[in-house]
Amino acid sequence: MMRLTIVQSALSWEDPKANRDMFSQKLSVLKNQTDLIVLPEMFSTGFSMDAATLAEPMEGPTIKWLLKTAKSLGAAITGSFICKANDHFFNRLVFVFPEGKILFYDKRHLFGMANEHKFFSNGNKKLIVEWKGFHIRPLICYDLRFPVWSRNQKDTPYDLLLYVANWPVTRSHHWNSLLTARAIENQCYVAGVNICGQDGNNLDYSGDSAIIDYSGRHLVKISNEEGLFTTTISREKLDAFRKQLPFLQDADTFSLER
Repeated sequence: MMRLTIVQSALSWEDPKANRDMFSQKLSVLKNQTDLIVLPEMFSTGFSMDAATLAEPMEGPTIKWLLKTAKSLGAAITGSFICKANDHFFNRLVFVFPEGKILFYDKRHLFGMANEHKFFSNGNKKLIVEWKGFHIRPLICYDLRFPVWSRNQKDTPYDLLLYVANWPVTRSHHWNSLLTARAIENQCYVAGVNICGQDGNNLDYSGDSAIIDYSGRHLVKISNEEGLFTTTISREKLDAFRKQLPFLQDADTFSLER
């Protein structure tokens, strides 16, 4: 069993300190109350393309805040931020353990409609995290549209698929539909974490964050409101469902090139 918390919030545009302070206040009630906290995409800035101004190194204030928060709450925490590494900018998701270990995933699919590819470099490596008896695959926003990259494969199996996002309300139907599809086709839990409110580009967000089980049933569904939402997910129930309906055993075997 794992206690999973998703955090839906509006963000202060391009203001990392204000966002870190806001999340510190909201998350303080979770001390020893959850196992994994999922924040949105670019949770410290909003979905900004001003990477040259806003990017931080892996030793910067946002990583230090994540390390401190994970330790103080006794929970792992994940979300993406604007990172500078090796003279490149990345939309980087970090998974921070309470004991201080850090793993990361760089967004593979950069959102051309926002010119993300002109400001950021993309990643090409999968990340599978082991935590509390679950194998977890974290992904970022636009990755949701590409089921091949998300596919639950025999050589890299996972139990929980995460999507952190800034996904506008104009395409909320796509968000809701694709999250459910990813859960059903991969026979896994899916947690999708989006923002609400309006960003600095005057785009509106309705949230629609959700936790969905392996059969496509919503365990948590949030519309246009801020808050922390926690549920418990069961590895035992997941394994029983996969045994009853062993569809993954018949899946195609394939490999991806960059």
